[in-house]
Amino acid sequence: MSVFNNTNVQPLTFLLMGIPGLKAAQFWISIPFCLLYAVSLSGNSMILFVVLSEHSLHQPMYYFLSMLSATDLSLSLCTLSTTLGVFWFEAQEINVNACIAQMFFLHGFTFMESGVLLAMAFDRFVAICNPLRYTTILTNARIAKIGMSMLIRNVAVMLPVVLFVKRLSFCGSMVLSHSYCYHVDLIQRSCTDIRVNSILGLFALFSTAGFDCPCILLSYILIIRSVLRIASSEERHKAFNTCVSHVSAVAIFYIPLISLSLVHRYGHSAPPFVHSVMANVFLLIPPVLNPIIYSVKTKQIQKAIIKVLMQKQLQI
Repeated sequence: MSVFNNTNVQPLTFLLMGIPGLKAAQFWISIPFCLLYAVSLSGNSMILFVVLSEHSLHQPMYYFLSMLSATDLSLSLCTLSTTLGVFWFEAQEINVNACIAQMFFLHGFTFMESGVLLAMAFDRFVAICNPLRYTTILTNARIAKIGMSMLIRNVAVMLPVVLFVKRLSFCGSMVLSHSYCYHVDLIQRSCTDIRVNSILGLFALFSTAGFDCPCILLSYILIIRSVLRIASSEERHKAFNTCVSHVSAVAIFYIPLISLSLVHRYGHSAPPFVHSVMANVFLLIPPVLNPIIYSVKTKQIQKAIIKVLMQKQLQI
């Protein structure tokens, strides 16, 4: 059995995996993946562009939406090269340092998305429960501080995870389970004690998504209590309708995240392709669906997109 660590002269490389058991069909499987990446990149870029260019969208709700789109865009770019490289060119090899860097950004942007969803829940809470103070509470300076605090939190929880992964020695099979580097998958290839790594990984998860999810739930309990006090049924419907897009974004983020974590930790008897398919679904579904949901359900975004497309058409 060969043993490798980061002090060796020979660089350590891992082998990325496509969909196990479906290698013959990998090229055809890559077509829907490519389309999903194209939708994610174009959709989130469009949302970012219209929010930044349209003065009418320079409001707290849309600033947070632009943060969500930037995060989704970054999350897609994190895995684009390795996933399509594996499917199209069978470029499976990845250097250990590149793998750890991808892991850092992948998990960092995932936790960032969780934080942005919490910030958006706070935005909806203030807008519905304290509308008269909405603009004084969510000033541009405060929104910038919220964004910076989320960024600092993610770096703070991910740095120890990365540092302890770099200390590991790896032996035996260097084949990973996915077309990108995932923390749980990576540390399981180690021949040294990974208890500290597992604890740090769980701490990172619970201190970010594990903290954000109950806070989002609490904010909606307070929102529902506040809305039910409104006498007019039309006003109640209008208030609830402003939350539909955000609730959808929360659902499509947390449900795959929880499912993937459970499958990785407890689904050892599941076929390998189940892990791979779920991992790719988790990464692609939120970035693909978020811009679609907000474009369909938010009239201001719809109008801004149509305006931009009309201007482009007139220029042609």
